[in-house]
Amino acid sequence: MDLDLRSVRYFVVLADELHFGRAAAKLHISQPALSKQIRRLESDLGFRLFARDSRHVALTAEGVRFLRDARVLIAQAVRMTRPDDPGIRIAHIFDLDASRIVADAFSSRFPTVPVIASSMDSQRQFDALLNGLLDIAIIRITPAMTAAHPDGWKHRLLRLEPFWLVGRLGDPAAEAVSLFDRPLEVFGDPTGSALFNVHGQYLAALEHRLGTTFRWLGNPGTFTQCLARMQRATDAAYLLEFESYALRYRQHEMPIHRPEELQPLYPWSIAWRDEPLSPAVAGFLEVAAEQSAEREWLYPEQVGPAWQPDGA
Repeated sequence: MDLDLRSVRYFVVLADELHFGRAAAKLHISQPALSKQIRRLESDLGFRLFARDSRHVALTAEGVRFLRDARVLIAQAVRMTRPDDPGIRIAHIFDLDASRIVADAFSSRFPTVPVIASSMDSQRQFDALLNGLLDIAIIRITPAMTAAHPDGWKHRLLRLEPFWLVGRLGDPAAEAVSLFDRPLEVFGDPTGSALFNVHGQYLAALEHRLGTTFRWLGNPGTFTQCLARMQRATDAAYLLEFESYALRYRQHEMPIHRPEELQPLYPWSIAWRDEPLSPAVAGFLEVAAEQSAEREWLYPEQVGPAWQPDGA
């Protein structure tokens, strides 16, 4: 059986929209023409892709499975017909791992689609996304972003990343410790500094919530640089750190602990422009959702009650 690539593309758009009218409008065809193409594709395949009535459209179990393969097929077709296509453009925030895990999973599934990765903080990624310089942003979304740009982009929560407390070399092991036992250090730039950013806003809100004063260590960036700073430290303190980095400190014999009084959670969202999705972007969003579900990123373990800033 030879599949009609056009029909497969129509199927993917309808699967994204789950609405014949909206899908037809995106494809610039009539709704009856779209319905005819989908029925023909289902006939060729020998199974139903959609369960539909007069009010609802939903993917069948077979449709869900076919959608995954259809995205791969279309992405490969695009690469074959557009050899100069730049692939998908994303950015990482230093060595934090949410974006890297998703990018690696995407590359495993779509090995022919290049991933062009840069290094940008949340605000720079957001600006680059809106300006068409990135296809995907994985960032902390602030109320200021949504207020300044209420439309033109979409987003969904990807991960709630816990913070851990990292002790010093030689400290005793413990599952949880108090946030008030020792001074708290953070890698970030404080309010009023030239480099104060979205991450600094989060830490400043947490500092206010705890009613304490952090030791702000600046932003050395990569894990290697952060590790070097920690290995030089000799005084008693805890470093409040992302899980991405905390688990790596433990590999270097530094104990890590869950905070007792409350569990700070950092909300990572995935964002994209509100426009017809390219096969690469659609595939990346699908892989991101799968990674989030498989790794239970939205349901992290914790000791104390969860905390996020107002408006996250």
